[in-house]
Amino acid sequence: MRKLFRGRGSRAPLVVLVALAAVGMAQAATAVAPVNTAPPVISGTTQVGQTLTTTNGTWSNSPTSFAYQWQRCNGGGNACVNVANGTQRTYTLVGADAGRTIRVRVTATNADGSASAQSEQTATITPAAGTAGPRNTEAPSISGTPKVGQELTANDGSWTGNPTGYSYQWQRCDTDVATCASVIGATGKTYGVRLADLGFRLRVAVTARNARGSATANSALTAVVAPAVTITNRRPTLAIISIRFSGARVYARFRICDDSPRNATILATDSRPRVASYTRRFTTLVPPRPCGVYTRNWLPVLRFRGPGRYTVTLRARDTSGLTSAAASRTFNR
Repeated sequence: MRKLFRGRGSRAPLVVLVALAAVGMAQAATAVAPVNTAPPVISGTTQVGQTLTTTNGTWSNSPTSFAYQWQRCNGGGNACVNVANGTQRTYTLVGADAGRTIRVRVTATNADGSASAQSEQTATITPAAGTAGPRNTEAPSISGTPKVGQELTANDGSWTGNPTGYSYQWQRCDTDVATCASVIGATGKTYGVRLADLGFRLRVAVTARNARGSATANSALTAVVAPAVTITNRRPTLAIISIRFSGARVYARFRICDDSPRNATILATDSRPRVASYTRRFTTLVPPRPCGVYTRNWLPVLRFRGPGRYTVTLRARDTSGLTSAAASRTFNR
């Protein structure tokens, strides 16, 4: 046995085995798919109609080819979906990309496999130049005196997108809380202040349009509309403008006039035949000075709910304790 290991022929197989092992180790070391070491980077102008280009990124293990998939994402770069025809190294932005961000996924391949890496998202894609609808940059305003018998004029404000026309809608809003409703038929650039506006604030909604769309912006509220002549009264007056139900809740809009410069208390009484009445109190947030329109809402207590005859009675009381005459509305529900 000792002679066998020392013989010349015994060393050759050993050398061959060592050589084969070295070759196997070398082959195992190179049998690795690409690994990304720096992500792809997108360049180009982020506007519809412009073309974006991606780099491949940086990879180890010698990729032999690259594939691309462009993706449309939300503003945070999430919820991405593949875009149609987005499999080239460049991508031309389309209308559907406006307001979104873009990523690209690059896949590197060599003989041992493939791996993918994703770019950062782009900035938000803007519409193509000259294709955006109007956008307000300075709110509309109103010129004139908000007084019964006077005329107000809407100023359009400032807009991008080169508007080709404007339309108007005048609105009445409560004195203390900006609950607004459109004035039927009041769609001109000017508006004649009428008696029905007494105690309201006014504003105008301006809509700008061009061939590609439209947008609306509201003016600030005017001061409270004043009467044409001075109002003097010993005690407040209250007039109901409207009372309605929305579901089970009652919404009452009313006008209070008082020559006192202080806030008034509103007494709202629910009543029903053969049921004890219930009175709640509200306070104006802005004094009438001299007239103001207010809306208040409430949920009637349980004994007033359901079908039957139902009456709402409103009164206004000033800080000296003087109370207006009652104003009532009755409903059969």
